[in-house]
Amino acid sequence: QVRLVESGGGSVQAGGPLRLSCAASGYKNLRRCMGWFRQAPGKQREAVAAISTDGRSTYYADSVKGRFTISLDNAKNTLNLQMNSLKPDDAATYTCAATFGGLGLYQQCSGAESDYHYWGQGTQVTVSS
Repeated sequence: QVRLVESGGGSVQAGGPLRLSCAASGYKNLRRCMGWFRQAPGKQREAVAAISTDGRSTYYADSVKGRFTISLDNAKNTLNLQMNSLKPDDAATYTCAATFGGLGLYQQCSGAESDYHYWGQGTQVTVSS
């Protein structure tokens, strides 16, 4: 069973940075994708970024490319999302997620929500202009 607990949300001014972390357990037994999704009020949940547990594959939404960086620290069992140059449109509840294990060696991580089966509780990010 994969367990995910987010931390690091908060309020930041536009243009500033914020780092989210997700403490993960039970994910190392098989290759899988781990990702960040976000949902703003009145909007559908969308994928932000994802990374395979071996680091061979990454995915970024177009809206965050060049500003956000996803990383997985397997020594600390932590999934991180470094967010720079934040915009008011980035304000949302951010949730980390993981797929079932067994991802093929050459399979790529996607932003498809249906691929992810384990979810954290979410952490709120507010961006003021």
